[in-house]
Amino acid sequence: MKFRYKRYSPSVLRPVVPIEISCKNKSVIYEVLIDSGADICIFDAEIAQILRINILSGEKQTVAGITGTPEFYYIHEVTLNIGGWKHKAKVGFLKNISKQGYGIVGQKGFFDRYSVKFNLNKEEVELKESINLRLN
Repeated sequence: MKFRYKRYSPSVLRPVVPIEISCKNKSVIYEVLIDSGADICIFDAEIAQILRINILSGEKQTVAGITGTPEFYYIHEVTLNIGGWKHKAKVGFLKNISKQGYGIVGQKGFFDRYSVKFNLNKEEVELKESINLRLN
């Protein structure tokens, strides 16, 4: 499955794709940056509110991004739907990342599910289900 990169300005392209996040009987469409440098998937706390997840009831973790400033996030299990492929994943919810306009999908919960091929020249990212998962 292929997705086009999203253009943010004439010189800025990013592999940002839409996904559906579900929990119990609630779901929301949300854009995420496919980030091979991210350890896990992290979404804005506002998404947890929409899904009626009590964010503070999750497992508390700390992240320090590019700025090195530590912040807390909370782990919860949700269902991710990416282009029709659904799987459960433990993801983090973090306050105040909505300024970017998108969440992040990383190694656990995304790259452990899909083979990912970035092609900046074609302005597309291609996802394939992991062979190991199809064999299980």
